[in-house]
Amino acid sequence: MHTPTHEQTHAADSFRSGRHLALQAGAGTGKTSTLCLFAAGTKRRGRYLAFNKDLAHDAATRFPSTVQCRTAHATAFAAIGHRYSSRLNSPRQPAWKIGQALGIQRPVWIADHEISQRALSHNVLRTVTRFCYSADPDLAPHHVPRLRGLDAPTDHRQFSDLVLPFAAKAWADLQSPDRGVVRFEHDHYLKMWALTGPKIEADFLFLDEAQDTNPVLEQVFTAQRNHTQLVMVGDSAQAIYGWRGATDVMTGFDAEQLTLTRSFRFGPQIADEANRWLALADAPIRLTGTTTIPATVGAVEAPDVVLCRTNIGAMTEVMRLLDDGHCVALARGGQQLAQLAYAARDLKEGRRTHHPELVLFPSWGAVQDYAAYDPGGGDLQPFVDLVDVHGPEAILAAVAELTDESHAEVTVSTAHKAKGREWSRVRIGSDFLRLDKTSRDADDASPASEQISDADVRLAYVAVTRARHELDLGTLASNVTARQTTA
Repeated sequence: MHTPTHEQTHAADSFRSGRHLALQAGAGTGKTSTLCLFAAGTKRRGRYLAFNKDLAHDAATRFPSTVQCRTAHATAFAAIGHRYSSRLNSPRQPAWKIGQALGIQRPVWIADHEISQRALSHNVLRTVTRFCYSADPDLAPHHVPRLRGLDAPTDHRQFSDLVLPFAAKAWADLQSPDRGVVRFEHDHYLKMWALTGPKIEADFLFLDEAQDTNPVLEQVFTAQRNHTQLVMVGDSAQAIYGWRGATDVMTGFDAEQLTLTRSFRFGPQIADEANRWLALADAPIRLTGTTTIPATVGAVEAPDVVLCRTNIGAMTEVMRLLDDGHCVALARGGQQLAQLAYAARDLKEGRRTHHPELVLFPSWGAVQDYAAYDPGGGDLQPFVDLVDVHGPEAILAAVAELTDESHAEVTVSTAHKAKGREWSRVRIGSDFLRLDKTSRDADDASPASEQISDADVRLAYVAVTRARHELDLGTLASNVTARQTTA
């Protein structure tokens, strides 16, 4: 490890004092090295919790044996989830079938709006998911999603009164370890574990990537306050998982607030680009680059990685690079994608598939409906988009030509999958939005420009900070330039 910075030394001193800490660590500022510094300086025994399996695995290779490194889900699985193993790998099925098994037999009417059996079933399952993400002890009306057209408080209350009894029945169904009609998910046993009020036996507890913590895990973590030292570490500007219920819990955490702002990943030029996005994100920190690291921002002809905003953008980039004769890898491989593509081809050609996740779907249209409308199908939507745009054969042909990252000329990844990683030469993919940044603030923004969302700002920050030496901003370049003129 390099000589600790003043910020790292100060943080280590604060840790030795036994105080609870919230450590805002910008991209490349050595947060894991800092936590290792904490652990190496004490004989106390600790636990390290992360949401991401790769993070926990990497931490296990770096921390001393006095620190146990696991994901939150692995911790919950060891305590409770293992009892439900036989239900975890059950095939997907449409929500309306689950709803039917729960007793939803017909449509209902609220304020001149017909709510179909399918819509009611979808929202029952969405209610359970929202409950699992929350820190609440019981199902409640605020877990019920709001439907367009039922905006009046009395209408939503009536809808909640309809949904909650079925949601309670679904949650009761999930308590059976052996059989049930509701598809069992990993977030179900995490919630069950949280509801037991678990006590994590440790002298100190590290929570990594805290900006992406669900309220349910935040509750478990903060409940350890009276018997163990809590250290929360993350980067508020990298909070990119709000769609799965994650919230940035760092800024409101009752603890000594510390920062790591010196990035050891890149030089000042890339730090400047990062800081423009940090400003847009209203982040509490700004980064300083390391002057001895050579870094440039401009065209990169031979990138190590191309980072895309979406899965469909990544696959499109893969196909383009293969057509140009490059040796290409796709982050986390393409075998799972290939198996799904075979299943999609079977369904599109009128055959049933044996794919374990899609075996219950009679047609490709049923999968499309499931991905578009079902609360359990959102993770399939990018794949459905790929199939609908390119077709199964083109996807299979592209996957067959992929190589391993260690042998690839260039890797393609989404920015989400690239989080926590770094490369020497990075190019931003063409599916990042080419937006006029002034449209966030100005009243006279061009009609052709769109308002960029906070989520896209944070995703752009994640993307540009994966580079060590060379960064090609691609479509993000126009965004940054436009913003500079009004700064």
